[in-house]
Amino acid sequence: MDLLTFFLQLVGDFQAIARLGAGIGAGIAVVGAGIGIGNIGKSALESIARQPEAVGDIRSNMIIAAALVEGVAFFAIVVCLLILFI
Repeated sequence: MDLLTFFLQLVGDFQAIARLGAGIGAGIAVVGAGIGIGNIGKSALESIARQPEAVGDIRSNMIIAAALVEGVAFFAIVVCLLILFI
């Protein structure tokens, strides 16, 4: 038995575990994004309460930061779905 055949059989044996890991990874990505966006919103509201005159700048920075967090979460979910269906 050559090395390539051994590794192909090994990957086939762990396919169910890989699918479970992909599902768990997608769930962790969603939870992490929710926590991150919650922290961004909390910090922005505290900043607005301290300096109401800077509401425009704070809001725009909050939206940009939340969009970046969402982008990372979507990327993680797509990677997990690719692992799940391939």
